[in-house]
Amino acid sequence: MKKLTTATLLAMGLCSQLQATDLFKPVQETDLRLPSVPLVTSDPYFSIWSPYDKLNEGSTKHWTNDEKSLIGAVRVDGKVYRFMGKQALEALVSMAGSEAWEGHYTFDAPQGEWTALDYAANGWQKGQGAFGTNDMPAVRTGWNTKDIWVRREFNLNEIPANAPIYLKYSHDDVFELYLNGEKLVATDYCWRNNVVLELSDKVRAKMRKGKNVIAAHCHNTTGGAYVDFGLYTTNQKTVEFENAAIQKSVDVLPTQTYYTFTCGPVELDVVFTAPMLIDDLDLISTPINYISYQATSTDKKAHDVQVYIETTPQLAVNEMTQPTKAQVIRKNGINYVEAGSIDQPITDRKGDLISIDWGYVYLAGKNGANTSVSLGNYADMKAAFSTQGELMAGRREVITRKADEMPAMAYMEDLGTVSSTGKSGFMMIGYDDIYSVEYMYERRMAYWKHDGKVSIFDAFERAKANYQSIMERCRDFDAMIMKDAEKAGGKKYAEICAASYRHVMAAHKLFTDKEGNLLFFSKENNSNGCINTVDLTYPSAPLFLVYNPDLMKGMMTSIFEYSASGRWNKPFPAHDLGTYPIANGQVYGGDMPIEEGGNMVILAAAVAKAEGNADYAKRYWDLLTIWTNYLAEYGQDPENQLCTDDFAGHWAHNANLSVKAIMGVAAYSEMAKMLGMDEVAETYMTKARNMAKKWMEMAGEGDHYRLAFDRPNTWSQKYNMVWDKMWGLNLFPGVMEKELKYYLTKQNPFGLPLDSRKEYTKSDWIMWTASMSEDMETFQQFINPLYKYVNETTTRVPISDWHHTDSGEWVGFRARSVIGGYWMKVLMDKMQEKQ
Repeated sequence: MKKLTTATLLAMGLCSQLQATDLFKPVQETDLRLPSVPLVTSDPYFSIWSPYDKLNEGSTKHWTNDEKSLIGAVRVDGKVYRFMGKQALEALVSMAGSEAWEGHYTFDAPQGEWTALDYAANGWQKGQGAFGTNDMPAVRTGWNTKDIWVRREFNLNEIPANAPIYLKYSHDDVFELYLNGEKLVATDYCWRNNVVLELSDKVRAKMRKGKNVIAAHCHNTTGGAYVDFGLYTTNQKTVEFENAAIQKSVDVLPTQTYYTFTCGPVELDVVFTAPMLIDDLDLISTPINYISYQATSTDKKAHDVQVYIETTPQLAVNEMTQPTKAQVIRKNGINYVEAGSIDQPITDRKGDLISIDWGYVYLAGKNGANTSVSLGNYADMKAAFSTQGELMAGRREVITRKADEMPAMAYMEDLGTVSSTGKSGFMMIGYDDIYSVEYMYERRMAYWKHDGKVSIFDAFERAKANYQSIMERCRDFDAMIMKDAEKAGGKKYAEICAASYRHVMAAHKLFTDKEGNLLFFSKENNSNGCINTVDLTYPSAPLFLVYNPDLMKGMMTSIFEYSASGRWNKPFPAHDLGTYPIANGQVYGGDMPIEEGGNMVILAAAVAKAEGNADYAKRYWDLLTIWTNYLAEYGQDPENQLCTDDFAGHWAHNANLSVKAIMGVAAYSEMAKMLGMDEVAETYMTKARNMAKKWMEMAGEGDHYRLAFDRPNTWSQKYNMVWDKMWGLNLFPGVMEKELKYYLTKQNPFGLPLDSRKEYTKSDWIMWTASMSEDMETFQQFINPLYKYVNETTTRVPISDWHHTDSGEWVGFRARSVIGGYWMKVLMDKMQEKQ
């Protein structure tokens, strides 16, 4: 494991002493606007974000876009200011997650004004919503054709006069919806869940007491199909929570997000801390985050202040229809509200775009006269805080079987009289998943549990006791990451790295196998849900190679062991180990021989370079030899096989894939040299040099090099060549300089395209390509458009690594570990400093 130097630790300790009383001011202010802001992050399941510029602009969400509500409010002299999230709405016409609803539907295009209130749906069938394929939530009527038309008639006894009315809908794919004949929604090809749209005065005027109708049409292009919708309004008991605090600033650093709000005469600072310090395995894996707060008077007067933070059992289920149980627990000086599903299907649900539905979420605060937790009615809890400045007495236990019945799990601290000197506090939120993954047919606990020796309550007690020191360590760590990145690539580059750190770390789960080997598995978020995918490990590597190679090995060991066990007997590595959280063997439909073989051999050499020895590679030398020989035999001119950049189709003779094979052969030589195998090293380096020379002849096309050897007038990013520069091998003399000069002529406003076929790109590869630059100015010419993309994209998800370089919108993918590749320039500089 990488250890910080004595001098660094001393400097960090001195820095901590200076900063101990100023935990609410970021160590460095940032200007970058994130498309989605990390709030609570731990692993692929316990991951909560705010996809808004303002924290109180909408509900907080899981990276999948499923609502995972956190609500925060502060009460100042009896007036409530909501600073985080939005409260759930009260149903006028419920969606299927709350209860089944009846409608008419048809799979044949209807004649006449099918959206009109008085339309006679003769010949239509009756069915219960939601409508869709069986892989979608709360589906009660199957829909497997291309199109469906649905009419839902309903009666309203009253139309809320002094409260907003919202349409809430989910669809997959192309969707249109009408209320009493008025078109409210028209989409192109997309799929969204629980979109909320406030009805305009014009639409409200069309509503009437008695009969109304919502009519919708959905066209399914491919994959799953889904239609669900309803009408909602605000609860009059909780109208005080509609008053939003004024957000003044937000700064995102590697482990912490800082917000500042104006709440009348009081300024409120809120800090979200995920103490995922990369050289502390217990902190990386312990699923507990802090939410810290500080209230300060701004008008030189004293004010009465209470702070309120809330969630619901929604955090512990995948679908709102799943029954839950919540309870209040008091243990060793900490009050908890705990919630989880009743069924507890541990590691049973697998796949992409899902949330966990086993284990238990905890809201926790220290026992004291001024702090409390409570469990009770969702609206009544807020009403009690609004009117009395305290939580309702609540219940010891609540069982729910409908979405609308979910209780509030609430925490409150009465700060009392607050002056210009301010008062502060913190609470904790955590998640115990019991077992995290199934690895080779055996369930495994997360690392922090130490095979069951540490309980979630032990973890909370340690987090409480060590709050001050952990917060200071996080500040020191953030300062180090920012300093390293700014030195390597400038301020904008540093801010991109800061925005990405928790994103990368929380895409993994840390545990050990039964032999005690450290394993660090990624989830292939929003691409296919695979676990420990090798071609995600490869691009994510720079962050871990810089700061903790043990985690890099934790991604690789299982792939080696899978082959060594005989479960995988091909002359190249597996693509993956299963579908998260099940890691029993490859499930991907096709092999990627050169891609994954090159990835594993190159990364083994990168670990050796980072650690200064090839001991890890020596453990698996037989496998590395087999894989390298495959690269040497088939990598010069690859046949039509899968590779990681096949977004625009599979092309044989891929020049960048050939570079990967050549670098793999060279990497093997470098490891052999470190192991004292000089003759082997010379043989393979000669082979790599000959392959590189032939590559330049085959790929050359005047002022650049081709995408594929047999495709004239094409180009592509040759990012795999970055290792040639980093290791000083000079296999491709002059190629990088020529390529980079050419790339600068191909950039669009939001970045460099991946290749000549499409305008979209992969931002992780841009960072690798940019790191081959000869100087800072050239590097920043590639970084500035990428910064513009993150700062301006209208796609509000955790940074997508696959985006259009002309519009700045995503193509797909979100919250993936691959943006660990953004640290390539830091790795490049640190490795070259060693040479």
